[in-house]
Amino acid sequence: MECTDFPFAPSAFKDKTVVITGGAGVLAQTMVEALSAWGCKVAILDVNARQGEEFCRRLAAPPARMRFWPTDILQKGQLEKVAAEVIQVFGRVDILINAAGGNRPDATVSADKSFFDLPAEALRFVFDLNCLGTILACQVFGRQMAQQKSGVIVNIASMSAFKPLTRIPAYSAAKAAVSNFTQWLAVAMAQDYAPQIRVNALAPGFFLTDQNRFLLLDKDTGALTPRGQQILAHTPMKRFGQPTDLLGTLGWLISDAAEFVTGIVVPVDGGYAAFGGV
Repeated sequence: MECTDFPFAPSAFKDKTVVITGGAGVLAQTMVEALSAWGCKVAILDVNARQGEEFCRRLAAPPARMRFWPTDILQKGQLEKVAAEVIQVFGRVDILINAAGGNRPDATVSADKSFFDLPAEALRFVFDLNCLGTILACQVFGRQMAQQKSGVIVNIASMSAFKPLTRIPAYSAAKAAVSNFTQWLAVAMAQDYAPQIRVNALAPGFFLTDQNRFLLLDKDTGALTPRGQQILAHTPMKRFGQPTDLLGTLGWLISDAAEFVTGIVVPVDGGYAAFGGV
């Protein structure tokens, strides 16, 4: 699937305003390109100012259609300031995609570092980035949706929300929390504010990103590591995901075709979650 391909009518997304956190990341960049091609106005938030600005310049979209805001999603004050500016520029927020997240090598069990020696600071950062960052963004931009009585939120969970993965305890725990929070928020938004506010999550399978490449590929040869080999052996479709593999499910969740869908976590994983290993 190309970013410009989509099975629903383009009018389904025309002039919708999307806020995407972590928008300069590997998977999120493909989402941004697709959202722009589908006719959305896009507010890109990312802590990496240089990467975000370069990405925005490369897309060359008019400022009235796309803008970048350098944002630390763990700072609620920054999120509130950005939200006010997004409303001023685009008028409203229709869709929030919480794509910010990831892992760190120093929060990962390895031959040189046991679980007992993982630094508290690294564990805290990974958990906060994935879980707290999602919650704070939902607080800030969800408030706008509550006021306008409509909106769609898509969080990014993980395979580790279904089955905890070895070696990455903070990341697995945080993504399980994101999955749980998605269900909690879906109920709270529908019952307390408006049934027209929907909250769901994507759970990508194994995609090569800057955060996990060191675990899946040998840095010198590019060959699969033993972990990478294990993953593909347990993925019935026998490959890692491509960023465009997420677009069909993302488009469905944010469209009116899913207007009776809320509180679910959708695996996009090549069959990994369905495979018992035998």
